[in-house]
Amino acid sequence: MPEWLGRLRAHFRNPDQGMSPGEFESLARAVFEHQVGSNPAYGAYCRSLGLLPDTVASWTEIPPVPASAFKSLDLFSGTPLATAVGEPEVVFETSGTSRGRELRGRHPVASLELYREASMPWFGRHLVPEDQPLTILSLLPAPDVVPSSSLSRMAAFAVEAWGGPDSRFLADPDAGVDGPAVRESLDRAQVDGEPILLVGTAFAWVHWLEWAQAEGYEARLPEGSRLMETGGFKGRSRVVPRVELYRGLEASLGLPLDRIVNEYGMTELLSQLYEPVLAEPGPTGGATPVEGRSHRAPPWLEIQVLAPETLDPLPQGEVGLLSFMDLANVGSVSAVLTEDLGRVDAQGGLHLQGRAPGAEPRGCSLALEGMLEAQP
Repeated sequence: MPEWLGRLRAHFRNPDQGMSPGEFESLARAVFEHQVGSNPAYGAYCRSLGLLPDTVASWTEIPPVPASAFKSLDLFSGTPLATAVGEPEVVFETSGTSRGRELRGRHPVASLELYREASMPWFGRHLVPEDQPLTILSLLPAPDVVPSSSLSRMAAFAVEAWGGPDSRFLADPDAGVDGPAVRESLDRAQVDGEPILLVGTAFAWVHWLEWAQAEGYEARLPEGSRLMETGGFKGRSRVVPRVELYRGLEASLGLPLDRIVNEYGMTELLSQLYEPVLAEPGPTGGATPVEGRSHRAPPWLEIQVLAPETLDPLPQGEVGLLSFMDLANVGSVSAVLTEDLGRVDAQGGLHLQGRAPGAEPRGCSLALEGMLEAQP
């Protein structure tokens, strides 16, 4: 294992120590050099731009790959581990809006252990800050049922790390959330009187609220319980404003709003961003109104905000396309350009503004076109 990868893994295990700008620059360059040399599709693109490890002046010049490129190109870079093989250990897929496989993004992951190392300490800091076992109820299918789901895999990691014996996965990929099973687990938690962690997508929580309302069911979860909500409503016929969803969860579960944590993640990234409502209670965390909250990134992920038309960097505080440099993506491509809009405040908090309206932003479209034209 190369020295730089050992340093990166040490940061995964201890995110609270932070990372200096110089250390991030050094690791980003090492990861970039590895990916240009081992990923033919990405290497060809970088060479076509003349942006290579010995020519970029800073990690901010490393070319980002549009998230849409994961639908059409093989972006596997492998991992320089002694046990690495030439094929990904798993391929995560985006949910998609069609049954057509060609519409799904495919993120090849060289090492699930690296995914665990990168995701769990940051998850724990924001959802299990006490670092104590608790029941975890996941309104997601289990990873053995949906092995291509990065979110289900992350939930399974959390169950392995903190989950008590009553932890369960309570959804099916076809039937959706199992309302009676959720009710049974919530009733047990109320009898036991011990705090629990609930995990699910926004759409799963809407499904649960509809079921609970039809059944006339309300719970009052034990003090200290908390809930993670993630994802949006892309491709769904039902869209619920976030404040309305959280108020419904508050009424249905007896959870204060400051115990509901939003996670921002993508299949194309192996790191996640969280609202610090549990990790930083007070003015920047739990006391902040739902619509005024921001997300925190781990030290090994940096954010750039770019102009949608030109992909030029925007000044701090301006809204633009989000581009991430995620060093956890060692085995694919670390620089990923999204179609999500947001701004970054002076404290480094990410304020999400939704997705770019209409067609794919011109900057993303041109970047994808350039990638495809660069392929041999």
